Amino acid sequence: MVPPDVFRDQPVLVGDRVRLEPLGVANAGEVIPGMVDMDPQVRRLTGTHREFTAEQLLRVFAAWEQRHDRADWVVREQRGGAAVGDCALIDLDPDNAEAHYRVALSSMEHTGRGYGTEATDLVLEYAFETAGLHRVALEVFAFNTNAERSYARSGFVREGVWRQHLRWDGEWHDAVLMSILADEYAELRRRRG
Repeated sequence: MVPPDVFRDQPVLVGDRVRLEPLGVANAGEVIPGMVDMDPQVRRLTGTHREFTAEQLLRVFAAWEQRHDRADWVVREQRGGAAVGDCALIDLDPDNAEAHYRVALSSMEHTGRGYGTEATDLVLEYAFETAGLHRVALEVFAFNTNAERSYARSGFVREGVWRQHLRWDGEWHDAVLMSILADEYAELRRRRG
């Protein structure tokens, strides 16, 4: 069990490539343009059918600031400080000490640089070592093999498939389910030194 407001004191998380800052109204303007005018490939990789307005997103981010059952971050490049995406722990189940994870880079030009993997590693360190979670889970579409490999590098284990979970451009696609447990994370950290 973890408290239902376990994410109340959400910290800044700092790595070599990226810095994760809590996402809210103050910095929403840096990520909103990429969400309103989403890169078509990012839209496909994240399975985002819905379109957003800046006003809708600002209201959502303002509401999130009052919730402590989720943790959202802006992903920034360490060099230059540009916002390159966002990530979050969502769907907290405090009784079972579980949350789901999502990360999205705002443009394909930001992929392949290790930003997503490092953001994931930073969030997992926070999830297990600070928040005390037992399990972090995610889903990734089967055609997004680069993301699946990135998640595996961070310690996520493939545990199943939701068959034909996403309809995109007239075709059905599976979603791969992955998770990492606290003891698996501890062992990964031990091996990495």
